[in-house]
Amino acid sequence: MSNKRYQVVAVRFCFSMAAIGLLFPMLASAADNSKEQQRVTDSGHVIQDLVNASNGIPTNLLNHSECVIILPAVKKVGFIVGASYGRGVMTCRTGKDFTGPWSAPVMMQSTGGSFGLQAGGQATDFVILVKNDQGARALLKGKLKLGADASIAAGPVGRDAEASTNAAMSAEMLSYSRAQGVFAGVSLSGATLGPDSGANENLYGKKVSATEIINDGAVETPDSASLLLKVLTDKSPKNLSNGK
Repeated sequence: MSNKRYQVVAVRFCFSMAAIGLLFPMLASAADNSKEQQRVTDSGHVIQDLVNASNGIPTNLLNHSECVIILPAVKKVGFIVGASYGRGVMTCRTGKDFTGPWSAPVMMQSTGGSFGLQAGGQATDFVILVKNDQGARALLKGKLKLGADASIAAGPVGRDAEASTNAAMSAEMLSYSRAQGVFAGVSLSGATLGPDSGANENLYGKKVSATEIINDGAVETPDSASLLLKVLTDKSPKNLSNGK
């Protein structure tokens, strides 16, 4: 083989290796965030069921919420009695005053022993409504212990229900559960809840904070969030909260 032809082959080989080198991280990234993508998709199905059920989340309370947190299929940790661990997503109304459209999802994680989970390893879905700016901003900054760092109460159920008890009316957050098809308000006091930084990096391919996602619009909304955001936008397009 002549030197010139050898050089051409060598250059082509280098370009091929460079292209493969660029492609592999992209493929790896797509594979690495499959769990996060599925979590977002599952959260969309959970909120769709809860807001459409006649005995689900009251529309009026959703209209007065700054953020919604969904933790699909939370289970007990088998080796720790009473403990639980869940991962899910949070979407908030965008902008510094939480008055814009619903945001791209922030990946969330929770731990705690007060989830009221079903016996026998039954998975339970949880939804938390964040009712005012103070609670929303506290969550954006990091992990909270519910009931201590932020007040939380079992939410009333039924499409037209109101937060009638003093605890529910004054709480910064209201929480709901679904297990074996049964919807109910449930207290999550004692659990910890906050952004899942590693999962956010996996989902968006870069390090990004919850504040950057919600207040700054720093990421593109993934396709897996289409159902989640469509349901919330259809059911509650505008923030009617006065709890600024």
